[in-house]
Amino acid sequence: MDFLGTKRRIGVGLAALALGLIAWGGLIGFRSSDADVVTLMGNVDIRQVNLGFKVAGRIAEMKVDEGDRVTAGTVIASLDTSYFADEVRLARARVAAQTAVVARLENGTRPEEIAQARAIVAEREAAVALAAATLGRQQDLADRGVSPHQRHDEATAASEQARAALKSAQESLKLAELGPRREDIDAAKSQLEAENASLAQAERRLADANLVAPGGGVVLTRVREPGAIVGVGETIYAVTITAPVWVRTYVAEPDLGRIWPGMPVEVATDAGKTYRGQIGFISPVAEFTPKSVETKELRTSLVYRMRIVVEGETGGLLQGMPVTVFVKVDKGTAP
Repeated sequence: MDFLGTKRRIGVGLAALALGLIAWGGLIGFRSSDADVVTLMGNVDIRQVNLGFKVAGRIAEMKVDEGDRVTAGTVIASLDTSYFADEVRLARARVAAQTAVVARLENGTRPEEIAQARAIVAEREAAVALAAATLGRQQDLADRGVSPHQRHDEATAASEQARAALKSAQESLKLAELGPRREDIDAAKSQLEAENASLAQAERRLADANLVAPGGGVVLTRVREPGAIVGVGETIYAVTITAPVWVRTYVAEPDLGRIWPGMPVEVATDAGKTYRGQIGFISPVAEFTPKSVETKELRTSLVYRMRIVVEGETGGLLQGMPVTVFVKVDKGTAP
């Protein structure tokens, strides 16, 4: 029995040795036939964006749910816009009022206003003449001792008051004839620009009450629901970006001189599907091999991160999926 057992063990060992030699021979043949192909291991990049409103408010509507596909420019949620609309109306009213102020200053004084100022000057001139005559009579009566000095003093004050009123009217007439100062017009225009800026901000806040998808993707998570009060930038949806599809892989330094951006590649999944793409980016900075990447070199070897841009149909590539990248190289040099 021991002899038969030993014989069986020897037979099994010879069979395993034969299979190993066949596998080794096949591996040697693969390497020799594919010596011009660089094989890299990588994963489909996880590209996700958290979407939130630029303004605070109460959510009025959530338009998409988890798993829904969205396209660039699609409104996927909206806030209650009543407060923002009121701000816009108020800002527009202020702009209209300030526009009227600027127009009034630029048009200058109306002819009717100048005529009114001249009439006031004529009225004040008549008052000055009357006050001067009254003062002369009171002076004569006071000199003869007929009228008390108090009336003379009152007439003197009335004459001075009339002359001061005439001076004021004459200066007002000059201002009316000259029109508004250039500085006042410039200040009014600057205020109008400030009101227009406030209107633009109010209109932008009203537009930002709609949450718009920045690009094509799939909704991963719906974080909030209608009626919730949210702050600025608070996450409402988490959306994964589906296009373009990027593959992250790493190339060892010995192969670095054989590949360059723009070279075509093949991306293969474990399910047997193959996709076309090209090298889009090679990092200029070396780093240690990530633990998730299997290479033929030691874990401590330095590698360079590389991005593969997959072209055409990419429906079978899911984010985070492990893939194998094949780069066919030639004897040329990098451009």
